[in-house]
Amino acid sequence: MADVEEKGQSPDPAIIQRAAQFSAATLSEALGKGGTLPSSIKPISAGMKVCGAAITVSSPRADNLTLHQAIYLARPGDVMVVEVSGFDEAGYWGDIMTHAALERRLAGLVIDGCVRDADDVERAGFSVFARGLCVRSTSKHGGGFINRPIKIGEVTIAPGDIVVGDRDGVVVIPQLEVDRVIAAAEQREQCEQQIRKELAAGKTTLEIYGWPVPDESKPSAI
Repeated sequence: MADVEEKGQSPDPAIIQRAAQFSAATLSEALGKGGTLPSSIKPISAGMKVCGAAITVSSPRADNLTLHQAIYLARPGDVMVVEVSGFDEAGYWGDIMTHAALERRLAGLVIDGCVRDADDVERAGFSVFARGLCVRSTSKHGGGFINRPIKIGEVTIAPGDIVVGDRDGVVVIPQLEVDRVIAAAEQREQCEQQIRKELAAGKTTLEIYGWPVPDESKPSAI
């Protein structure tokens, strides 16, 4: 049986809705280029997006009982964020779990491992971000823990952190920094909109950002 910690207060749904308006890239820039999970974790279908509060899972190698248990501890709108003890050569998630998660109204899955039944998951309309696909099945011995901080790549994810994923990848915003990061993201969006206007008016990116213009009279260095 997995060790389970009681999840704290969930973020305000209005905050999650505001975070969902931004791309993962914009939010990562607003975090100071931080919070990004490994680039190999991508949506299993290009159109998938996810935004919600994290329920964290640490699973033993090649075992997915703890993931099944976490489905029934998650709150509606949660994103299950899973590390699998460094072993990704197994399909930890599939069609049946997807339908169970949809019944519980989870927002999606982010896993530092592989999944399977990709066509069925895509048809069901459930957002899954994974390292890849693997047909190999898992055992059901259990263990691990739920709702404690986990680490994926260089990022530590705590229960209740905001998880945003799109085609570019996944970013995690610490719950205590959400207001600041969203404000920075809004400011960045306004700035980029102004830059688009200046580009349409004929300016170059070099002029806009004040970067040096290459001197065509000088031969290129070899």
